[in-house]
Formats: sequence, structure tokens, C-alpha cells
Amino acid sequence: MESVAPILRLEPFLITFKSNLKFIMDKKIIIVGAGVAGINAATKLVDNGYPGELITIIDKGNDPHNRLPEEVMTGMLGAGGWSDGKLTYHTEIGGQLSKYCGDEKAMELMKQVVDNFTRFHPKPDEIFMSDPIAEPEFIKPYFGLRLFPVWHIGSNYLHEIAKAWYSYLTDAGVHFIWNTEITHIDFETQVIRADEHNIVTGYDELIFAVGKSGIDFAQKLADDYQLPNEPKSVQIGVRFEAPQKYFQKLIDISYDFKLYQKFDNVSLRSFCTNNNAAYVAVEETYGDVTYNGHAKKGEQFRNDMTNFGILMEIKGIEDPFKWSRDVVKQLQAGLTNTNDNIDFRTTGLYYSPSRTLSTTSEGATVSAVPISLDALAHQVEPALDGYFKYVWDFIQDMNKIFDFGDDWGMYIPEVKYLSPEPLVNYHDLSLNDYPNVHFVGDALSARGITVSGAHGIYVAEKLIQRDILEQITGVE
Repeated sequence: MESVAPILRLEPFLITFKSNLKFIMDKKIIIVGAGVAGINAATKLVDNGYPGELITIIDKGNDPHNRLPEEVMTGMLGAGGWSDGKLTYHTEIGGQLSKYCGDEKAMELMKQVVDNFTRFHPKPDEIFMSDPIAEPEFIKPYFGLRLFPVWHIGSNYLHEIAKAWYSYLTDAGVHFIWNTEITHIDFETQVIRADEHNIVTGYDELIFAVGKSGIDFAQKLADDYQLPNEPKSVQIGVRFEAPQKYFQKLIDISYDFKLYQKFDNVSLRSFCTNNNAAYVAVEETYGDVTYNGHAKKGEQFRNDMTNFGILMEIKGIEDPFKWSRDVVKQLQAGLTNTNDNIDFRTTGLYYSPSRTLSTTSEGATVSAVPISLDALAHQVEPALDGYFKYVWDFIQDMNKIFDFGDDWGMYIPEVKYLSPEPLVNYHDLSLNDYPNVHFVGDALSARGITVSGAHGIYVAEKLIQRDILEQITGVE
């Protein structure tokens, strides 16, 4: 339950007090995580006159100049801002932003995220929005089709966007600490510690903006402080891949199409579609290998492939976060494949009736252990407690429409680890017992670039308004 607080419309005061902002904005802000949530928060602050030297961003990855293309999970702009670049623009997908601020404000916040990516884009004219409006008849016998507007930034521009964005923030005085993993946060004394680097720092306001690779730490904080929360459903499945030609009639209608099916306690959806120059991406979270995908834009990367996730949302599972972790460990337990002297014991699985493993955009073979149909039945299905049949049936139903025959493959698993969502004050996404600690992005169960960035902007707006209110009233 959120705390009841008046929602003050303070935007007009931003103009009145703009000349005095340097006098009232004096709180030290620490942002844990340099993903889209944290970076958008910092950008909103400095855009409105907040002194950059009072903002510190700490991330366990690399800055955009030293971050390698294959370093997908950590570093400047996080995972989605480094390797995806499709910004879904709707309140019904990606999390519960509207729950906090209402539909109209949610759309405004998401548009600010789009505007930030546009602002730092080297070729903004190449950004386009797809906005399909009609569900084709050939889909209806087997699937629903969710149609949402999507801004396409172009994944091959993301690294340049990150560099330009980084320069803007550092020029504004924002301090970054890279390759540093936070290990302790004391909400009582307001101290953050990274033991390995012996870094200790304090804060007045904390924006906790960790991505997927920091969810384990977020869960530890929730346990340590017994934060009340709302459990999330399991989100698990596979990354499906096939030649684009089979899906072209649907791609022409909706580039990032989202097919879905719904059953009693299980719903399935295609997720994060990549076309034309589409590559399967390996992710590592908590030491577990899972799969995702991305699409390049230049003709030199063209491979005429399509890939997308097929994700199950499974309700009714006790402790869904732990269940998902256990499933991944079972799938990958004891795997060995020493072809080409490569040890695949810490990787995922690959099944195809006819295809071989794909390559990355850098020309390397995607890390996976090929398995047989028999292994699907006797290893994958039991590991997923019998739920894998839903994914298999989803693929068979697609085959009835798109007729790809045996010309397809799937990488197992794709997982969206959603830790329980901490209950926050809707007004500024702060914890009920710690009003200067704000959870955003994946730490607040966001699913996607646009919603995560909107979380960060929303909190930044509230911090600016709070400072102005203190200046008006003289009360902190």
C-alpha cells in the first residue's frame, strides 16, 4: 500500500526558481547502476540545473569507450541500451508505470526516454516508429496479436549514442565509478560500500537502478530489510530463430510482432523480435547463461534471419524467482561438449530439426550445446516441471501459419528474472520506511528500456520538486 501524500503540481515553480536552483540543490545523489533507468535519471537532473558534481553513478561494468560489444549485461546504458534499441511506447507492456503515475503521465515520461535516445543519436533521421493497427485474419485461428507502437533506434547506433550521452553527463560534472560492484548498502546510516575496491561513500538520496545482473543484490537488500513486496510471475522460455522469409507477411504488418496464447495459469507471448540482421545473444546473469537477441542495421550485417523469445508467464508457482533459477541450473547441469576444444559446461542448450548453431555478428559460433528431440523430452520437459509442452505447441501452431517446416531452431532458456516487486510510495518510488531510497528499473520489476528509463525520469522530477518545495517552505 502506498503512502498517502498530496501530488503537488510544482512544474510552474521550475521557471520561477530556475535562477536559484544552484542554491537549493545541494543533496548528494548516488545512483547504483548505469543502465537506462539511472542514466535517464541523471540526465533529467542535470537538464534542470542540478549540479552534476553532486551526482555519482556506480556500475560494475565498463564505460562506453571500453565496453566490448559482447559485454551485454553491465556497463553504460545497461543491456537494452547497448544491444537492443527497440523502445516500446505503450502503458500496457513493460511493467506497471501507469499504476504509479497514471496513463497520461506514463506516456509523457516514456516519450522523454525516446527523446533522449534521439538527442544523442548520430543519425536521428533514421529513427522510425512502427504503429500497426490491424490484426490480420491469418493469425486469428491460433494466436492473438498484440499491437503496440515501437520506436526503432537501431542497435548498431547504440554504442555511439552511449558515448555521446556519457560525454554530456561527464561534461556536466557527473562522476562515474566503473568496474565496481556494490556489496553493502546501509539504509540507516546512508552509507554504500564496495569491499573489493575499498570504496565507502555516503548519500542524501539513493536511486537504486540495478539491471538484471544486480537483481540478486536487490533481493538480498529486500531480505535484509524485510521489505514488503508483491511477488511476480515466472517468465521463462526459449529464443526461437528461423529464416526471415517465413515471417515476412507478418513483419510487413508489425516489425516487432507479439503473438500470444492464454491458458488457465499459463500465457505465452513472442517477445523482442529481431529481423533482417538478427543475431542470437548470449547473456550471463548470476553465472547462468541465458539467451536474448538483437538486430543490426547495416547491410554488412544482413543475414536474413528472424529471432524472438517465446516466453511463458506461469502463475501459481511458490517463490517464482527461486523456481526460475533452479530450472536454469537443472537445464545446464553436467553439460559437456568439447567440439573444437571448447568447454560448454556453463552454457545453454540448442535444438533444431535441421539447422546448426548460428554465428554472432562478430562471426563466432553462438555458445550452446546441441541436443536431440529425446533430450527435449527427458531433460528439458522435466526441468520445466512439464511446462515445456506449451512452448512446443506454440511452435507447432506457428508452423501451421508460417510453414517453416524443419527450418528452425531454439536456444534454451530465455529467462526474465523478476524478483518480487518492493512496495514503494507511488509519488516518488521511494521505500515506505526509507523516503530517500528510490527503486527504479529492473529493481522495481520493469520489463523494457522505455519503462525503466521512465522510472528514472519520474524519480528525478520528484527530487527536483522536493528541493523547490523545501526552498518555498523552509522545511526539509
